[in-house]
Amino acid sequence: MANLILMAGVFLFSFVLGYILISRIPTLLHTPLMSMTNAISAVTVLGVLILFSIASTPAEIITGSIALVMAAFNLVGGFAITDRMLRLFKKKDT
Repeated sequence: MANLILMAGVFLFSFVLGYILISRIPTLLHTPLMSMTNAISAVTVLGVLILFSIASTPAEIITGSIALVMAAFNLVGGFAITDRMLRLFKKKDT
């Protein structure tokens, strides 16, 4: 139970801190920031996989599953947007 409270506290702290930091970023810097959040999401996915490799309580499994889904959604969305932006800079073959 203490681990669950610790994980919830870390999640809440990181959510508030992330919101404060991201809200102060100028719009021009959102693209580099997106690549950083993709890296953070990749670390989250690895952390969840490590969590799933050891015996866990049902609450930890549910929390880890939610984190895995959210991080995977961010990764896929970030790569899709980056691909779309890169296509804007390609020369058209006409």
